[in-house]
Amino acid sequence: MAGFRSLARQVRDPRNDLALRRYSLRKCLERFAPYGHRATWDHLCSRHHIEPEDRDPDPARLVAALDELEEARAVWLAYEAEFAERRRREKHDGLRRPGTFDDWHRRTWGGCGVAWCADPAVHPSAPLAEVLRRLISALRADPGARCPVCDGTSVVWVQDLAHEPWSGPVCTGCGILVPQPVLTTEALVRSKRRRDVQRKELASVA
Repeated sequence: MAGFRSLARQVRDPRNDLALRRYSLRKCLERFAPYGHRATWDHLCSRHHIEPEDRDPDPARLVAALDELEEARAVWLAYEAEFAERRRREKHDGLRRPGTFDDWHRRTWGGCGVAWCADPAVHPSAPLAEVLRRLISALRADPGARCPVCDGTSVVWVQDLAHEPWSGPVCTGCGILVPQPVLTTEALVRSKRRRDVQRKELASVA
């Protein structure tokens, strides 16, 4: 199975036909897709003016999309290396982080679904690397009450997600599944209250 870097070389190789180069870019998303495969593809297509179903896209646009993806991957891999080293030190010292942090990081190891978007058509508009930098900054800071990516305050608890943990706080502004460790207990409680309010409103309409 080809790795990310091997696939990236195929995207850049002008000797390959465009269908293969496009296919290789899609395959890169099986190795690294911060919003999930479909949402990350939609994001890259939107930002680089690629028709999602175009089998003969502009090669310059394909490479630009790959550049954005690679920059974001470098940001995340640097964070993972730092995280792994910190965990080694903490375990050596007998220290453990709260379970929710470790559980969240375990599910996102490798960068897939770091900022999962439940709706593939709703995702942050900023470059991927910038989104990940904001997320990493929030992970390093004390928990807060706002979305770490768009700074929005409307975070709603959603059930039946198509991604582990299967339920969690989703930002209605930028669409990401907000990592629970970056939110305060009070913010998580508010997100569940908003869910209950939405349910009551839907029930009254029905």
